[in-house]
Amino acid sequence: MYWPKYVPVGQKIQRGKRALLKQLKKGQKPQPIEIQGRTIAHEFWGENWCQHMESFSDFANRLPRGRTYARNGSVCHLQIETGQVKAFVCGSSLYEVNIHFKTLSAKKWEQIKKKCAGEIGSLLELLQGQLSQEVMHIVSDASKGLFPRPGEMHFDCNCPDWADLCKHIAAVLYGIGHRLDSQPDLLFVLRGVDPQELVSDSFAIPEPVSVVHAIEQDQLAAIFGIEMDADSVPQSPAPRSSKSPKSTPKKPLKPKSSSIRIRPSGASVRRLRKKLGLSLAEFADQADVTIATVKRWEACPDKLQLKARSLEALQQLHQRAY
Repeated sequence: MYWPKYVPVGQKIQRGKRALLKQLKKGQKPQPIEIQGRTIAHEFWGENWCQHMESFSDFANRLPRGRTYARNGSVCHLQIETGQVKAFVCGSSLYEVNIHFKTLSAKKWEQIKKKCAGEIGSLLELLQGQLSQEVMHIVSDASKGLFPRPGEMHFDCNCPDWADLCKHIAAVLYGIGHRLDSQPDLLFVLRGVDPQELVSDSFAIPEPVSVVHAIEQDQLAAIFGIEMDADSVPQSPAPRSSKSPKSTPKKPLKPKSSSIRIRPSGASVRRLRKKLGLSLAEFADQADVTIATVKRWEACPDKLQLKARSLEALQQLHQRAY
């Protein structure tokens, strides 16, 4: 019986990389998966991607072999695009892998955005996975989150293995997890959605807002950096003449519209925290946000753009302080 000559893994990879340069388009650079040590992913998105793939029983038999390929550097090129991952894996030959992903449906994306509304303070916070357990559960939910189900993935590899999920495809799946560690925004690219849509926008407070009525205008300007339309400020009744007969005092006028916008700045949040005598951790706990969010707020040189929940929490803290 004839046995093919053994070729060391390192030699296969070097041979595959030389062949890869001929396969890539002119000017295109290889994007290899280079894993240091045995841990494929260390961060939120990468770890959850790998755990998600390992949760499918249909993948169980093939994933371990692919994990070895990913660790030893056999995935010499991996490119993530909208709805598709293109890769090359070094084995006995250089194999081309294409994985097509169904982009996230508009309905599913709207449901995720609705559930996460007001819970994510910044894009950086989202991509770094610095989120509450509730939000993390929403975005990484096995069936209703951002990660694809087996039926939303179509595999193609030009190796001779007859299996739907060969070891080269398995290596690429782990390679995606490793790539998401350093470039988590690529998950949103892959699923065809914009992560910015999950991040808070400016918010106009609808009337009635009793907190605004209770705080003097000059205090608001000093502490929060308020923007008010002149015709929306409650006007006090004109002073009565001393000769006028007594009558029932008139109630203050209500704002004509919801055009009052309270827009805290980084400096005003910092002043408020110091006025309350709170540490970063204590203030974050009172505002029901993370310490990282408070740091981001205070570092912001401009007006902050907050969702209703965060804005209301700051208003309540302001009431306590002033």
